Amino acid sequence: MELREKIVEVSKRLYDRGLVAGAGGNISAREPGGREVFITPSGLCKGYLKASDIIKVDLEGNVLEGSLKPTSETSMHTAVYKVREDVNAVVHAHPPVSTGFACARLPVDIPIFPDLIAMVGDVALVEYVTPTTRELAEKVAKCARGYDALLLSNHGTITLGTSLEQAYQRTEILEDSAKMLLIANLLGGPKQLSKDEVKKIRNLETEKYRLRLVKEQK
Repeated sequence: MELREKIVEVSKRLYDRGLVAGAGGNISAREPGGREVFITPSGLCKGYLKASDIIKVDLEGNVLEGSLKPTSETSMHTAVYKVREDVNAVVHAHPPVSTGFACARLPVDIPIFPDLIAMVGDVALVEYVTPTTRELAEKVAKCARGYDALLLSNHGTITLGTSLEQAYQRTEILEDSAKMLLIANLLGGPKQLSKDEVKKIRNLETEKYRLRLVKEQK
């Protein structure tokens, strides 16, 4: 029930921030390393979901619990879980500015904003594949092996996380970074951070993660 309620909460946050519209986008989560996935249903507005609307499926997409039909992008989610044991949540959204870059097929991970570097990392630009297809699921899974955030050409974004909160926040940061990049382009072009500064930011984030693990193990 806790995961179902968290999915409902994140769905509403996405909707309220304008990162999805209506029934667009989809969200899933699982217990760490679990073989069962909780996922949003097809055709319902993300701003008005209830915990009872969330479907439980296995990694093959078979419905285990729930009376509604799971999202048509279920295979995309389960494909990610199969290749990333460390990932416990997947957020697929249609944030307008990030998706604008995806439609223009332009990268958003220009090193100008430290939060994007530290909390999201490099962003894959995935070539266009028809939504809901097995081909798209395979393409996403291949890219997800090396990235925690993906731009789907002419489609939207995918962010991954060890938790649903992390996956959601990566969507927010990705969209805010895309806005900053768009504005910087309008103002004459972004001034990129140096390679040394990017390395320093990544090293700081790695050290924070190490210290957090040490603290959790005590």
